[in-house]
Parts: sequence; structure tokens; C-alpha cells
Amino acid sequence: MKSSIDYLINAETDTSLKSIAQKVNAQQRITDEDCLVLFEKGSLGFVGALANNIRERLHGDTTYFNRNFHIEPTNVCVFSCKFCSYSRLYAKKEEGWELSIDQMLDIVKTYDGKPITEVHIVGGVHPKMDMAYFIELMQKIKAHRPDLHVKAFTAVELDYMFRKAKLSVEEGMQQLHDAGLDSLPGGGAEIFAPEIRKQIAADKVDATGWLRIHEVAHNLGMHSNATMLYGHVEKYEDRIDHMKRLRDLQDKTKGFNTFIPLKFRNHDNEMSYVPESTVTEDMRLYAISRIYLDNFPHIKAYWPMLGRENAQLSLSFGVNDIDGTIDDTTKIYSMAGSEEQNPAMNTEELVTLIKQVKRAPVERDTLYNTIKAY
Repeated sequence: MKSSIDYLINAETDTSLKSIAQKVNAQQRITDEDCLVLFEKGSLGFVGALANNIRERLHGDTTYFNRNFHIEPTNVCVFSCKFCSYSRLYAKKEEGWELSIDQMLDIVKTYDGKPITEVHIVGGVHPKMDMAYFIELMQKIKAHRPDLHVKAFTAVELDYMFRKAKLSVEEGMQQLHDAGLDSLPGGGAEIFAPEIRKQIAADKVDATGWLRIHEVAHNLGMHSNATMLYGHVEKYEDRIDHMKRLRDLQDKTKGFNTFIPLKFRNHDNEMSYVPESTVTEDMRLYAISRIYLDNFPHIKAYWPMLGRENAQLSLSFGVNDIDGTIDDTTKIYSMAGSEEQNPAMNTEELVTLIKQVKRAPVERDTLYNTIKAY
């Protein structure tokens, strides 16, 4: 019996696209050149069919979500990334917020008795929130709720913490891991290409530093995710360069769980003149990333960024995870103008969202162990 890819191969007249479809069908890795062909020539239907074939081969209809909440300690930040609508410079810190350790513990305590599996902690890079501060926070979270998985800190936050404490990456990661840090969320990657990074986020950790921090985490037995900020001033080649660096590190460590494309939103930031990418381009990127990142188990659509309906749509374009319940605990995308101004869904709503597009909802923990199939 012929697969959908067989029909695609037979119908395709472009020899370069036909060759890529044959590689996908044979479960062979595509090259950077192939990836550029997909970005330049691949129709939404073509890349979607290939990505869905891979998604269903790996996961069938299974679509993951988890029960999580976010803590954002501060939006005061020493960096001034041009795409950011969230942070307030330290010089204007009265315009932002800063949570104390007790305030953050109070947030954790509001979930006592609820079947939450993960707390996600990220925020601005605040000069007074240092290693000692976050070690104390994590120790207190673990003392209160030992089973709660702590997924925390972008490589940008970590790089600043380690440099300020005069610690090597290895020493810093070990200390945080010992204090209760279980995994890394993967933010701060933005775009690795130095000329683009210089334009949008000149003063924070570079690609080499970001990748090094994740490699050290993986070597300690921790897992992490990886992100890419797209749809601003980058070119297709920059996206491919970014994904190549991630694929190369994953070949080495096998420590990444999930790739999460993050859409640039242009509300209330220094790049408001840049138009946002279309939904078609969003879906093409999800699909092409699923095809190219053959060693990443999962591709995630972060629904507070995309909106619910587009997150549903992405499940046909290679995505097999739509994040978690969130519980209106993040402001990062709502402040940038996303469709979701108060991002919260209960488990029932997430399950319904997934079932509406004929996929099978599975609640997972952070490391993709199944908690419950619905």
C-alpha cells in the first residue's frame, strides 16, 4: 500500500523537492542545502505532508501537554534586546516588578494539593538576583514540594550569574543542580548567527556560550529544550545555521527534549517596524524544523504565543506538543501583543483542543513520561 509520501514523490515535478521527499521516506537526514530548498521552494502542503509523516511515524496521533505554572521573578533586566516587550532596564526598575523569595514561595504554595508537575522559572536578568539568591529559592521550593520539577533559567540568565559569581560553567551548573535545578527551558537562543544577534541582542551571551551551557547541563544528566526566535530580520540561511548548531550538539549529547520555534511579536518594542510572519510562514517553519531536526524527539508549539487555533493547526505540521496549562502565570508574550492576553487553560480545555483536531491528548511530565492518556 502506498503512503502519502509515495503519492507526493510521484506527483512532484521539481527534482530537488522530489529528492528530499525520497530522503524523508527512506528516513535519511536532509542536508543544509536541502533545508534551504524547502524554505525557498517547498509549498505549505508539501512540507506539511513530509513533517506530518515524520510526526506520525514517531508519535502517531499522540499530542503531549503538561500541568505547569510559571514564576517570573522580575522583568527588570540589565540587557536591552530590541525585540523584547517584556523587560524594563535596571535604570527604570520602578516600572517593572521584583518578587522576593517569600512571594515566589507563596505562588508555589497556591498549587498545594493540585496535580501540577512542573514550575517554569525565567525572567529578566536582575543584577541583585544572583547565584545565592536562586540557590536559596530552589532549596526552599524543593523543601516545600520535593516532587515538583524545577525547569528554570535561560542560558542568558545563567551566563550572567556564573560570570558575576566568578564560577566556571561546570561549577555553576553543578551548584544549581545540587540545589534543585532539574532542567533548562531553552530560551535566550534567539538567532545564533552573529551578525543578526548583534542587531537584535548585542550584549548578551553568544551562540558558543549558549550551546556550552546546555552541553554542560546535558553532561550532568540534565535535559533541556531549545528555542529559535524567528520572523524578524533573519534570513532562511540564519534559521538553518541555528538549527544546524542545535542538531550538531544533539548528535553529541542527546540532551535536548524539544525544539520550540518562538514567533517574533512586534507590539511595544524597538522592532515594531518589522511586520510579523504570516500563519502560513509559521506553519512552514514548524514543518521544516520537524524535517531537519531528525534527532529531536519533540517539536513544541507554545500556545500562549501562537493562540489556540493556530496551535491546533500546527499539530498537522510536525508539532506533537502544545506545552501546558500555564495558568495565566506568564506575561512575556501577552506584553508583546499575542492573541492570548490571559494565557490559561485547564486540563479539560487542553484535552478538548487536542481532540477537536483528531489527535490523542497525553498528559506528560517534563521528561515526557506519560502521566495519563485521555
